[in-house]
Amino acid sequence: MKIELTRFRVLLGKSALANEWLEFLNSNMPAVLETLEGEKMYVETIFSETLDGVDYLYWYSIQGEGGAAVQDSAHEIDKVHLRYWKQCIDPGFAPQELSPRVVMIPERVQRSMV
Repeated sequence: MKIELTRFRVLLGKSALANEWLEFLNSNMPAVLETLEGEKMYVETIFSETLDGVDYLYWYSIQGEGGAAVQDSAHEIDKVHLRYWKQCIDPGFAPQELSPRVVMIPERVQRSMV
């Protein structure tokens, strides 16, 4: 099981498009959830934050071993998701990986993540 929390910077001037992207994902949740199976993605959550006038998106995920990469997905929803990514995420900003220090997942829940 892999647990990640990563911060990405939104390109300057792309905040409205990033909001459109998140709304797109929320509005198409059944299709989004369908794609998670092949990725062995148990939990994926996107958070947003504005610091000093700069927008950031944070991805929190819990993923099983051997899942398919979103870039390899044949699902149309993932193709749209990646188009938004390329338009909104600043490639000049190194993603900030946060390190888990304490993981609190009951064993019964962990057993279901296989």
